[in-house]
Amino acid sequence: MAEIHDDFDTILILDFGSQYSHLITRRCREHNVYAELLPCTQKIKDLKWKPKGIILSGSPYSVYDNDAPHVDPEVFSLDVPILGICYGLQEMAWNMKGTVAKCDHREYGFAQLHLTKGSSTNAAVGALFEGLDQEMQVWMSHGDQLSAMPQEFHVVGTTSSAPFAAIAHDTKPMYGIQFHPEVTHSPNGKAIIGNFILRVCQCKPNWTMEEFIGKEIKRIKEICGPTGRVIGAVSGGVDSTVAAKLMHEAIGDRFHAIMVDNGVLRLNEGQTVYERLNKDLGVNLTLVDASELFLSRLEGVEDPEQKRRIIGNTFINVFEEEALKIEALAEMEAEKGGDRKGKIEWLLQGTLYPDVIESISFKGPSATIKTHHNVGGLLKDMKLKLIEPLRELFKDEVRALGRLLSIPTHLVQRHPFPGPGLAIRILGPVTREQVKILQKADSIYIEEIRNAGLYDQISQAFAVLLPVKAVGVMGDKRTCEQVIALRAVQSEDFMTADWFVFPAPVLRKISSRITNEVEGINRVTYDISSKPPATVEWL
Repeated sequence: MAEIHDDFDTILILDFGSQYSHLITRRCREHNVYAELLPCTQKIKDLKWKPKGIILSGSPYSVYDNDAPHVDPEVFSLDVPILGICYGLQEMAWNMKGTVAKCDHREYGFAQLHLTKGSSTNAAVGALFEGLDQEMQVWMSHGDQLSAMPQEFHVVGTTSSAPFAAIAHDTKPMYGIQFHPEVTHSPNGKAIIGNFILRVCQCKPNWTMEEFIGKEIKRIKEICGPTGRVIGAVSGGVDSTVAAKLMHEAIGDRFHAIMVDNGVLRLNEGQTVYERLNKDLGVNLTLVDASELFLSRLEGVEDPEQKRRIIGNTFINVFEEEALKIEALAEMEAEKGGDRKGKIEWLLQGTLYPDVIESISFKGPSATIKTHHNVGGLLKDMKLKLIEPLRELFKDEVRALGRLLSIPTHLVQRHPFPGPGLAIRILGPVTREQVKILQKADSIYIEEIRNAGLYDQISQAFAVLLPVKAVGVMGDKRTCEQVIALRAVQSEDFMTADWFVFPAPVLRKISSRITNEVEGINRVTYDISSKPPATVEWL
């Protein structure tokens, strides 16, 4: 939306399909500069704002492929600094009549970059590498490279196999680097991106949640007006909690949150969330127990995608019904001369920036790994207008915003929980008995992680109930009972993840408690798969 660009200098990142594009955005944000990722096909004339600088991302393509993505040539006439990364360097050179050719061999991994003599202090390019040594380690990932530079460019950095590892225009603030500064494997990469956006583009580093919160509350008030009302679903997760609290700060009780207990929440989740949001944070919240309805529709269903569809569709049915009740109550109050707060016009969603990024690829949304549960389907049926106050934010920014809103740390740091809940952590049919087993096991697991002081070191942890039975011995008797799998991962952005290395005594205690306290379980396993090849969730 255009409003945010009025308040914050913006770096435009054009995405050519690189798996690292989102990291470029994050690195800019880490320097307190707002950055926005758009597909490389974005037409400059259609932008309603002017960026302070442009970064061209990498890509799995070759610029000379028939179906290769290409940038709008107007990018190079916009008179703003440009930084091309990997494919972005090649695209810039290709547009200016340079030559790109396939390498003798694909270069993937660490390389040693040598800045040419004087380049780090040269007036034309010194700002990009200011404060850095002439030799530095960088990360390469490419199968093509320049074979001839375009006119008016010169070399400012080389590696043993890339003679044009860094180039710069003779007079304009245009730079190209063959390596990837956005990945942590390039130790000086963050500094290079910082130099580009702060020194070359002269961006003001004012993108902070302290600045954002006041401007966003003002924007919400302007959108909703003095009487407009908003409804929204909350789950108790970080995103919906922060979004709900932000809406409450902006319009008070004109925001009405609805939490639907679908029968596959964590142990005592519904009541716990109600108390936290309604009593502790002052959010106007209705708790709806629809567990019987959800569980009856899930009966006998094993396919995870079908579980997601059933839960998503049933949620819409219940949410619509509750929204109509709230609207009818408001009408009755108005007829009796009560406080008329206005018609419900808006639907709150806790959409985050990674969700937006998933939908903007120049080739369309990413391949579906699994269907994401959300309430997007409500818009078509309910005719509500969508309001998404968090859609420009990454998860770490949402957590920072939550702290500014005085949301307790244990809520702000809460691990993600999927919309379909325990239904996709029960591998096999979902029954009330299976839900109870998993709720108890998961509760013990999280409790012991907290007791060990490990919760905040883990990005996500949960238990999975497997559809198998194993032989065991309990009380001198042979048993044949179910198996619990434990999962815990560390991740910066959940696009990749690695399993968490528990101290053995902690795992031992968790296993002992689950097998002793959860009836129907006699075996506990720990999942040590990384993402990829696995996903974080099992289904």
